[in-house]
Amino acid sequence: MNYTIKNEAIEAINEGTGYTFPKYTSQLINWANQNAQGTRPAVVGQMSELFPEFVATGEEITIENWRKWYVEKHSDAFDRATEKIFAQVQNLQKAIPKIDREMVKLWVEDLVINKTFNGMYVQKAILASLAEKQKTTYRLATPEEESKGIDGFVGKVAYSVKPDTYKTMGRLSESIDVRMIYYSKTKTGLKIEVEE
Repeated sequence: MNYTIKNEAIEAINEGTGYTFPKYTSQLINWANQNAQGTRPAVVGQMSELFPEFVATGEEITIENWRKWYVEKHSDAFDRATEKIFAQVQNLQKAIPKIDREMVKLWVEDLVINKTFNGMYVQKAILASLAEKQKTTYRLATPEEESKGIDGFVGKVAYSVKPDTYKTMGRLSESIDVRMIYYSKTKTGLKIEVEE
């Protein structure tokens, strides 16, 4: 049997009280927190370790006992996290009045055109960066070269550029007889692996 339990149901089962925030405020605080990193383990502790530690005390497992136990262990965590997050909220308060309809339109265009192009069309960026590292030139493949599995050349060496998931696909029925460059996307860019 497969099923899911929604967060609201878990809260109701656990008799959690939770807080009700005005519309959009929780999203904005969450966004500020992502930038400020106010609830990282270094600030509030590692919850996946702390909660089992609390459970192991043998105390009755209630939200009030959890709160009391946590505050005894991390008495300044709420204040430290609040300071970090509130500073970022103030930054957002200064930025929001600067956002007008034209800026939103430019943001949408940048996302749809520029970021999509740069995110999807990685071959050129990868070949150019490898050429820079090797202090040589690069060029993209011609249509005829592409039909042989070549994406481009760095110096005189032909390369095929594939996502790292390509390695686990058993290369399908395709046989590419050139050097491979594998990449994976990360939050901050691309992780590249060049075949020797």
